[in-house]
Amino acid sequence: MNKTYLIFRHEFLNTVRRTGFIIMTLIVPLLALLGIGAYHVVSGISKPVEEAEKIGYVDEAGGFDQFTSHGNLTLVPFQTQDEANNALAINEIKEYFIIPPDYISTGVVNRYTMQKELYPPPATMTAINTFLLKNLLSGQVPASTASRIEAPLNLVTVTLTATGEVAPEQGGFGNFVFPGVFSILLVLAIIFSSTYLLQGLGEEKENRLIEILLSSVSTRQLLTSKVLGIGAAGLVQVAVWVVSAPLLLRLASSSIGGFISTIQLPAHFLILGIIYFILGYLLFAVLSASIGAISSSSREGQQLIAIFTLPAVAPLWFISLLMMFPNNPVWIGLSIFPLTAPVAVMIRLGVTDVPAWQLAASIAVLVVSIVGGLLITIRVFRTYLLMYGKRPGLGKVLSMVLKG
Repeated sequence: MNKTYLIFRHEFLNTVRRTGFIIMTLIVPLLALLGIGAYHVVSGISKPVEEAEKIGYVDEAGGFDQFTSHGNLTLVPFQTQDEANNALAINEIKEYFIIPPDYISTGVVNRYTMQKELYPPPATMTAINTFLLKNLLSGQVPASTASRIEAPLNLVTVTLTATGEVAPEQGGFGNFVFPGVFSILLVLAIIFSSTYLLQGLGEEKENRLIEILLSSVSTRQLLTSKVLGIGAAGLVQVAVWVVSAPLLLRLASSSIGGFISTIQLPAHFLILGIIYFILGYLLFAVLSASIGAISSSSREGQQLIAIFTLPAVAPLWFISLLMMFPNNPVWIGLSIFPLTAPVAVMIRLGVTDVPAWQLAASIAVLVVSIVGGLLITIRVFRTYLLMYGKRPGLGKVLSMVLKG
């Protein structure tokens, strides 16, 4: 037990002293603090007065002569297109549009500008659209009706509990921010921690230190102490993020407000975040140990482990679809599949209520995968760890595992 503790202690201290580990641990809260400080600095500087911009228009259809002021934009009428062209050439206006005689039937408006662009600026589109709409409705409907036609919907969604009461957690995009950011950090923490384990095994195997260790401890003790030592370091990293997150969120909410004040922590998120980190790390640590045992070098091992780490990132590739359809069977499957479960569940917690049975199934599958993977890894570890120069083929490894 004392030898196991010594290896555990060595792996833990060796990991937390790494420059990359320290930077990764501290950079998240530091960047958040810098962001809050930058906001105060920028907001403390007086903003220059915005210069009013002018947009020309030629009304060939007739009747579009009111409501020409829209915030910072002013619409200037011209009799002909030539006049508008001349004004554009001398920068009197930044652009112009023409309302053709058949506009009522076609809805076509021709816009002219001297700047190359992918799409008209939103402010310009809003100003032109509002200008046309108000002139069309002027005199046809009451002013209150015209205002409602301009903005027909101001939707407010209220989430209720099973008893019909207003739920304390109302959801929305603010509820998704923290799980989304945490899922990215979770992936990075799992990948870095498992990489440290793989790198350490590769180095010890290359310099033959592993032979000295195995002469003093069993394969099971060596593997367990390494996995737990680096896992404890990773848990410290996540603990720093978890503890600092509510404090930073409270600071940002009180000093910045606005959208920041709507960000919420989903119920039980912190507890589930720690659970899924531990299980996710253990799973990838077991896989890393297997890869490290059969790899001829640490570089080869890092290339092979990418096969398993890519699925962990997969939910982030399709995060927009996950946000729109969080209860789709595909995402439910990814929440239970062990390699994608940690990230998929974290993201879904910020979008929807994940049923208890899905969480239970996800955690159970992860535990079974870890236990089964650990038994296989110990066998692979014991058989192939001391092989040098040549990596065994996949068929040979599978044959060894199946034969027991």
